[in-house]
Amino acid sequence: MDRPSALLARQYVAIGGVGPEDVVADARGRVLTGVEDGRILRLDGLTDPETVRVETLADTGGRPLGLELLPDNALLVADAERGLLRVDLTDGTVRVLADSVAGEPLRGCSNVVALSDGSAYFTVFSLRYSIDQWIGDIVEHTGTGRLLRLAPGADSPEVLLDGLQFANGLAPSADESFLVVAETGARRLTRYWLTGPKEGRSESFVDDLPGMPDNLWRAGPDGPIWVALAGPRVAPLELLHQASPAVRQAAARVAVRVPFRPTGMIGAMAFDDDGAVVHHLVARGSAYRMATSVCEAAGHLVLGSVRERGIALCEPPAPK
Repeated sequence: MDRPSALLARQYVAIGGVGPEDVVADARGRVLTGVEDGRILRLDGLTDPETVRVETLADTGGRPLGLELLPDNALLVADAERGLLRVDLTDGTVRVLADSVAGEPLRGCSNVVALSDGSAYFTVFSLRYSIDQWIGDIVEHTGTGRLLRLAPGADSPEVLLDGLQFANGLAPSADESFLVVAETGARRLTRYWLTGPKEGRSESFVDDLPGMPDNLWRAGPDGPIWVALAGPRVAPLELLHQASPAVRQAAARVAVRVPFRPTGMIGAMAFDDDGAVVHHLVARGSAYRMATSVCEAAGHLVLGSVRERGIALCEPPAPK
């Protein structure tokens, strides 16, 4: 990896809710996010952070994580408790698109993207741990994450990939020939081919990231793939991952009972479709902890967090 630049915070914006885990920007520079109590919020006026307006658009009745804006004024929501949802942004109506797979309840949905053919691709971070015990999966290293696809008009999704280490963020390539999947528990980005001679196969896209990748975001085909780094590499954790399953399970039982205290290291990286680094930004000793998402909006680099009570507005990187 190249030498990182500083991730410089401009301002913190309280949103009246806890845990804006994913942040996405619309064409008008507004930011949408979901919070712990189930609400979907929209933040307007980010060009003047002192007068930001926070509007509640809907309530999923679960725990919304990854979001994907649709062209018909709707929003796809990966809800960790309720499954894959569609929210009408006009009236706040919430519709369940998928809440089971192969006859089993669909839990742990993490992120979602929609492609031009109407397909929705989404991730499940774990088959064993719920969102409030996510640290257990990171510690146990279960490898039960999944990538799924809901075809247009289908009632049930299909599993495309399993065995992923805490499957998280998703982003398409510019030509939609492949998807990039963040594996938080393995510190890597994985490529899944949608078309071409490697269709249906997966391979490494970027290995050995300097931190744990979370959500991915792409403004459009001309922009890079942004990835939020929620925390640093943890050498003792990686050593534990080499231990026997029984040892990892015992450690996970302890981890879910001990309050998690994130470090002050967060970061954001951007990659092109060849996996080359476009931007690499790091903040050490940050007061804003566990940055789980990043997007560009209203002249800011916007961070979201699964723990904080607001978003962070940061200095955008110089164009490359």
